[in-house]
Amino acid sequence: MWARCSTGVVRLRSPSYLISTPRAMSSSGLVLPFDPSAASSKVAGTDPHALWNSTPSGDKPPKVGTTRTFFNTPQGKTATISSLGDKFSQKKGDEKRELVRKAVGAGVKELKNYDGVKEVSVDASTDPHAAAVAAHLALYKFSLKTSPPSRFNPNLKEPIPEKFTLAPLDASKEWDTGAVYAEAQNLARTLMELPANMMTPTIFSERIKKELEGVPNVETFVRDEAWAEERNMNTFLSVTHGTSEPAKILEIHYKGAADKSAPPVAFVGKGITFDSGGISLKPGAGMKLMRGDMGGAATVASAAVAIARLRLPINLVVVTPLTENMPGPSATKPGDIVYAMNGKSVEVDNTDAEGRLVLADAIYYAITEYKPHTLIDVATLTGACVIALGEVYSAVYSTSDKLWEQLHSAGETEYDRFWRMPLDDDFLPQIHGSNADLQNTGGRPAGSITAALFLKAFAEGCEPKDDQPATLNWAHLDIAGAMEATRPSPYQEKGMTGRPVRALVEYVRRLANA
Repeated sequence: MWARCSTGVVRLRSPSYLISTPRAMSSSGLVLPFDPSAASSKVAGTDPHALWNSTPSGDKPPKVGTTRTFFNTPQGKTATISSLGDKFSQKKGDEKRELVRKAVGAGVKELKNYDGVKEVSVDASTDPHAAAVAAHLALYKFSLKTSPPSRFNPNLKEPIPEKFTLAPLDASKEWDTGAVYAEAQNLARTLMELPANMMTPTIFSERIKKELEGVPNVETFVRDEAWAEERNMNTFLSVTHGTSEPAKILEIHYKGAADKSAPPVAFVGKGITFDSGGISLKPGAGMKLMRGDMGGAATVASAAVAIARLRLPINLVVVTPLTENMPGPSATKPGDIVYAMNGKSVEVDNTDAEGRLVLADAIYYAITEYKPHTLIDVATLTGACVIALGEVYSAVYSTSDKLWEQLHSAGETEYDRFWRMPLDDDFLPQIHGSNADLQNTGGRPAGSITAALFLKAFAEGCEPKDDQPATLNWAHLDIAGAMEATRPSPYQEKGMTGRPVRALVEYVRRLANA
């Protein structure tokens, strides 16, 4: 008799447990995370230890995420057992949650290999929230291939369901919440993966409006370029000049607090739906990745969808400036100087540093129009950040120690991690050396830092002034490295990541319930 494991196919020592081949596989699947060092116990009538020990195990305890799949167990299910690792019982808190995510994600990924499985139950008893996050993230796989038919095809008349359904063995609110977190991240992944011809500013706005249809306490507004011109949003408009695709500013207003007039949290997200670099044209190799340059807008909008669906008791405003950056005949030229909404003059030294231009006006607008107590802007902003932090961390620049600590803690809990970077005025001469108040680049050295300092000039109230305390908690998140995974993890495939959606939702959840 045989079973499949993550390292191949092995002969079973105890053939009475199962029918021998995947051809006899049940349509019902079961994911069982198990602790090799814990006492044996049955889950849903199945003894994971006994099943695991029925196969050759070797001398070493199984690493976290090592799986073995047994076909047609006595309970009539295809059971995938996934190791939590030999150190699981010694871990606590955030580290333990991540082991649960890895084990559950590896189990769901393993069951994706079988076409016959239609519904999967997950033993989520160790951590229902983490298990739900991992299961739903692991199930996701983006493709626009036509065979088998893709559920992401925008021409579909009827939606195609996921490969199989997911449910916990025991229903819980924590599982349901974790599923919302993961579904929001998957939404951001989809928005970022879709090519630029299928995710224009108009399509992005309509998609988010559709996601929020029927959700209580939500209003959406889609502003056009004429609206932006009336408000002198000239740094934003300077980027729109090179494209024939209509630019938009999408706003999401969620009023979940008991006091609907209470100051909100504000999210601002960079929404460059395709970034060619403009006149300062990027190299052609790998340019298709720039379909994901609207990752900031995708993550803040998707986080807002989750926050609204969870009905968190807080007020939230989201502003996403959306446009392509193209080298058309009317495109902004290097050396052009424009006056931003706040009146500052800005020299466009390099048109490929467009993200900070669209964010500048959006940040100032969100602050002056809606008076938030906290503003977080999110952007795939600089290649310098990719060099500094790779794919592991999102960079945080903040004038508020408290806000940094809150973001860091939320990121650790969701393993959607942040790293604080310096925001020192000693770097300012790099962007103050032109004929304008600000220059949109400061050269290669400290490129991510000078970009953050540029944005700080528009975050009105983020620092003390005239002996008065700061009126705004502000943080800038540079997610350029975290936007894409070039290597798969146990619970996520390669591709656009949708980070840091879960960390943002967790931050707001804690703030709302404080």
